Amino acid sequence: MSRENVEAVKRAVAAMNRRDVEAVLREFDPAIEVHMALQELVGGVAGVYHGHDGVREYFRDMDDAFAEVEIDFTEIRDLGDRALAIGSFRTRGRHSGAVVESPVAALVDVDDDSKATRVLTYLDRNEALEAAGLRG
Repeated sequence: MSRENVEAVKRAVAAMNRRDVEAVLREFDPAIEVHMALQELVGGVAGVYHGHDGVREYFRDMDDAFAEVEIDFTEIRDLGDRALAIGSFRTRGRHSGAVVESPVAALVDVDDDSKATRVLTYLDRNEALEAAGLRG
């Protein structure tokens, strides 16, 4: 993975934190597949979102449930045609006001144009490392 791909991941995360859907979509391939584990923290099932319309649906789902969502990846590892981002996130429930903080990791497959083609998120750092073929 080139420095351009790492920067693309950073831009996508910054755009997600701003809830700037169109800026996120510029970093994602139109056929993106996103597996989000965040719903597991509130008793739901991890969601899978397909394509740009699916990413828009993800943002609507998050806006309905959370007043705030902030992702902070303190480490992004270059893995060739993928990146592993490790950090934490914080949410505040829209209706309850409850704050939830959790570790989070994302394994991001990137194409030759530095566009994300698949994003897999994990609430356990070691699970993400294992999925990437790395040790904890």
